[in-house]
Amino acid sequence: MTDTLLLAFDDERALAEELALALALPLAFVTRHRFPDGELRLVLPKPLPARVLLLRGLQQPNDKLVELLIAAPTARELGARELVLVSPYLAYMRQDMEFTPGEAVSQRHIARLLAGQFDRVITIDPHLHRIASLDEVMPPGRGLALSAAPVLGAWIAAKVPGALLIGPDEESAQWVREAAAAGGLAFAVGHKVRHGDHQVTLALPDGEVRGRAVVLLDDMASTGRTLIGSAEQLLARGAASVDVAVTHALFNGDALPLLKAAGVRHVWSSNAVPHESNAVSVVPLLVAALREH
Repeated sequence: MTDTLLLAFDDERALAEELALALALPLAFVTRHRFPDGELRLVLPKPLPARVLLLRGLQQPNDKLVELLIAAPTARELGARELVLVSPYLAYMRQDMEFTPGEAVSQRHIARLLAGQFDRVITIDPHLHRIASLDEVMPPGRGLALSAAPVLGAWIAAKVPGALLIGPDEESAQWVREAAAAGGLAFAVGHKVRHGDHQVTLALPDGEVRGRAVVLLDDMASTGRTLIGSAEQLLARGAASVDVAVTHALFNGDALPLLKAAGVRHVWSSNAVPHESNAVSVVPLLVAALREH
């Protein structure tokens, strides 16, 4: 990748340094300053090479989207002719239809916004419900969605041989199936039954889990309430142990200690989102995609 630079922000330094080393690329950082009125001042290295890979995960996305809206055209002004966004976590992908009259379909609008600023958008396990790929909300070939499920499956197989993988709901089925295949593990998919905003049970036959080491697997965890309710039900039904593995460890507020209090033994995540639970690196996935494309 001659004449290519990896550009990143300092709050993602660890992932940026690992990715730059794996790609054998120079690494530079965007410096930021926040003024008293809340506005941002960004400084990019000058000049820039012809190809720039901009690493920016969109967890806690609102300020970061503004950063991208400023950084992307600035990068082009400073010499970048090809601009690739590497966004391990892509925000606003869950809102994919108008549930109430006048409700903004944020998935469609954010996808178009990013596609208008970048030549390519590479992400990992975007939370897509009713669409099959990013091609449905971006120009064909502009977006590339990778999956961390196989590397999570291999990690789980090494840590908990013979584990039963369970997805907490039907939406998790695609990730559980891929992870199980990669790790040579059995899997099942639950059905969420909601009893209110914060209470969720998992509908699964008792015989599936009794005496088994179970790993709950999903693409993301934010409040953790679904995983907490699922873990409690699995342990009540006789599971020998319950661990959790997720691609995106958002874990807002007290989610992580509550998972531990619910009886979850281990919580593992990929480093797509920086978090203390990071155990599996997505860098090999990103390297393969960037070299191929």
